[in-house]
Amino acid sequence: MDKEMNYSSRKEILANWQPDNEVFWNKYGKKIANQNLTVSTIALTLSFCIWVLWATIAAHLNSIGFHFTVDQLFTLAAFPGLFGATFRFLYTYMPSIFGGKNWTFFCTAILLIPLFGLGAAIKDPATPYSVFCIYLALIGLAGSNFSSSVANIGSFFPMNKRGTALGINAGIGNLGVSVVYFVAPFVIGTALFAPLFGGPETASNGKLWFLQNAVYIWIIPTIIILGLILKYMDNLPIKRQSAKGLFSMFSNKHTWILSLIYTCGFGAFIGYSAALSLLVNKEFPEVSFAFAAFIGPFIGAGIRPVGGWISDKIDNGSIVTFWSLIGMFFGGIGVLWGIDIHNFALFFGSFLFLFLMTGFETGASFRMMPHIYSDKAQASLITGFTGAVGAYGAFFIPKLFGWAYASYNNVAPAFYILIAFTFVTILFTWFFYSRKNSGIKC
Repeated sequence: MDKEMNYSSRKEILANWQPDNEVFWNKYGKKIANQNLTVSTIALTLSFCIWVLWATIAAHLNSIGFHFTVDQLFTLAAFPGLFGATFRFLYTYMPSIFGGKNWTFFCTAILLIPLFGLGAAIKDPATPYSVFCIYLALIGLAGSNFSSSVANIGSFFPMNKRGTALGINAGIGNLGVSVVYFVAPFVIGTALFAPLFGGPETASNGKLWFLQNAVYIWIIPTIIILGLILKYMDNLPIKRQSAKGLFSMFSNKHTWILSLIYTCGFGAFIGYSAALSLLVNKEFPEVSFAFAAFIGPFIGAGIRPVGGWISDKIDNGSIVTFWSLIGMFFGGIGVLWGIDIHNFALFFGSFLFLFLMTGFETGASFRMMPHIYSDKAQASLITGFTGAVGAYGAFFIPKLFGWAYASYNNVAPAFYILIAFTFVTILFTWFFYSRKNSGIKC
């Protein structure tokens, strides 16, 4: 490319996008790419806030007049995970079809529908269970935004900066889980927003709850972010991934092993985040947990980039993944022990350690993928696929807890299954990747 390149408009710059050309990058690309990264990351953080907001509400519903069973409450907590994970497969392709700016605007704007609807539903104890199912399915679409965000942002950056950009986008985005847990206790206990969002509901213990605030509070940030998307994001031409390339990866054993590994890590992170408040409310009703619920997700999301950094430092993500999984195994045992002896300190301390290990595991396992697949296009497909599969943890873990309570009146069977799943994942990780003679260094 001519070093004296001169483009007269942003549209022309985007049409000739060559981020790996240093002259182009410094003159035109860096500013535009960073603008898109910043707004996309803010939008993704909001999406994670909305995706798990139900977990901050569910434990209070029956105290304000609803009459849902324990299994129904855990099923509702699982609904956003089910739909968020399923639509991730589709969302991966949307930026290349409709444009990154257009799709980010659309998939953020449609979240206003369940926000308005769910807020109104919470105010009326006569709202049918089926209506909550519909709104929470729509809330689940917020979790799908991860796949389209990652698919879009990577193309703006040079290869040597792409990993950092994606790490910022995904890592900060995941912090939305912690943000919503941090904000919710303050807004549901204050009358500050009553003129806008409506009056309180009286709980069975006499307390006044403004549960609708936990939903309505995200409407104004959503509208602001829509304005930022229109002003600062762009539709960058992205090469469409072929369906043939997608289906070819299914015959590769590593696709399924990596999906198992990532599901064990990220699936645990998002699944426990979605179900933890309900679990504490059921097992330790005497504990006021609302203001501490954000700590575990904050640790898990915050440490994720460190897992990738350590893997790069020792040039081996599989080793970090392996030892993180062992940590998760013992963390799960500690949680189960804390429940068994009704010791909240042991229970919560073990859960925090478990969240810490999921952060290391997800950061390290994502680093493994491009080192296992030499074809960059296929590595990108695998990353999207495993990200979608892993998100099902947000469905299966709350559903598993609900099943255990409904069938055995005890959550222990669910933890037996989760601990066994972690043990199996440890074996697969060791045999295929981390042992000395595995044949793959990743």
